[in-house]
Order: sequence, then C-alpha cells, then structure tokens
Amino acid sequence: MISIENEYVKAVFSAKGAELQNFKSKETDTEYLWNGNPQFWGKFSPVLFPIVGGLKDNTYLVNGQKYNLPRHGFARDREFKANQTSATEITFTLTHDEDTLKVYPFKFALALHYKIEGKSLSCTYHVTNTDDQNTLLFSVGGHPAFATPTGHELTYDDYFLVFNKDTELVYHKIHSDLISDETDTIELDKNVLRLNHKLFYEDALVFKTLKSNRITLRNRRNPRGLHFDFDGFPFFGIWAAKDADFVCLEPWCGIADGTDHDQNLETKEGIVSLQTGENWERSWSVSCF
Repeated sequence: MISIENEYVKAVFSAKGAELQNFKSKETDTEYLWNGNPQFWGKFSPVLFPIVGGLKDNTYLVNGQKYNLPRHGFARDREFKANQTSATEITFTLTHDEDTLKVYPFKFALALHYKIEGKSLSCTYHVTNTDDQNTLLFSVGGHPAFATPTGHELTYDDYFLVFNKDTELVYHKIHSDLISDETDTIELDKNVLRLNHKLFYEDALVFKTLKSNRITLRNRRNPRGLHFDFDGFPFFGIWAAKDADFVCLEPWCGIADGTDHDQNLETKEGIVSLQTGENWERSWSVSCF
C-alpha cells in the first residue's frame, strides 16, 4: 500500500489496479471511502479500461476478429508501476504486454495521476497511443465508492445527492448488463436526490444527458460531506450494491454495449479514437468537508 498526504487529508492506494482504497480527513478522522466489505462489494475505486460496462456476450470485434473482455475491462486486475514524485503526488502506469494483446489488440500507455491539494484529491487519466500504425480504440471511467456510514441515528435514507445543474434525472435502464433505449425520469426536489437502497435494486442509474459537473454528498444529521467534481465525461453512473452503505459516483468516457449493438468496437457508443502518438486525458476530484 502506498500513501500521499498533507496536513488535511490522506489517501492510500494499491498498485493492483492503481486503486484508491482510503481517503481520510486527518482533522476529523473521517473516512470518506467505502471499506470494501466483500459481503457486499469487495472493491473501493476500480479503474475501468479499456471498456466501461459490459459487452454483449463479453465479446467484441476488431477487423472481424473476435476478442473477449470481462465487464469493465482488465486494468482493475493488473499491477501498475508506481512513481511517487512528492508527498502529495503519485502516478501509476500500465502498458500493453503479451497478455493484454491477446484480449485487446492495441498498444497503449495508461497512467493515473493522483494529487492532493488542500482537502481535495484529484485523479487524472492519461492515455497514449504507443502503436506506430493503428488507431487506439478505448473507453475509460471511474468507479469510486463513497461511504454512507449508518448508526448513531443515521440511516441510509438520511443521505442525499445535490446536483449543481440538474432538476431531473433521465436514466437508461440496464438489461443483462447492456444499456437499453428504455428510460425513466426522476424529478428532483431542488436539485436533490434522496438516497434509498431500492434505487439500485435493478442495477445502476446510467445517464447520457447529465448537465451537472458537481455532485455533493451530504446527510441530514451532521455537516460532513463531499463535493465530487468532473468535466468532459459524456456518461455517468450512480450505483450501490444491494443494501450496502455506500454510493458510487462514476464519471465515464464510454458505456456498456447497447442491447442492439453489432459488437464492432469501432462503432461502439462512447468509444474514444486516438491516433498514433496522440495523448488524451480527463480528470475528476473529490473534496471533503
């Protein structure tokens, strides 16, 4: 485990998956990240690459050739190389190898740069096409799970999300891990979505038209909470495991296959195309209060 910190907060990571596993306020001794209890969901903040969500039959096509990838890809299960450049910054890097090329026929470099400033932690995804001939096709996304601790008169229903630019949420329903064209709408009360476990009984809420670039997690019993900021992510997911005390805020550049998708990676909704030698990046951040 590797950590970065300043006088206000501390973040702890695993080189496996470049996964953030703790984000704690040193002032209040408050842990803001889910504890990874495997009874509900044994992860903390997995990295989604080179796909986001599921593929139809876990299969995709490149130039007529079939390849298989599990839901959310392979990066979350791979060992990254860590380079800590200061007490408050660290970069994790993953590159293609013989194993990745068997399931994903592209040469790439994926780096995650984490940085602490004040009471905020930022995560920046850097992707580079290192192939001298082929266009890189990929998706990338975040999946951080934030704690909603209960007890001491707090219940899960006491927590709520505040959207800075949305008054209603139109979400796409999921069928067998695939995105359908069927939608439903949640009307917000003054930009507020109150959490309850039943919200996620049918899987994640998946948004293609979210206007907000800041979501705030708060509760009705104490002043503690967090701001989650993100820009340039065309898709967003909100999810929790059944009856678990957390909520995932998931900014995505990419999305699961549609139920009628032809499985060609090049035409997959949300896929990013990167030419030889080009670089791409997106960032999100979380600030505690």
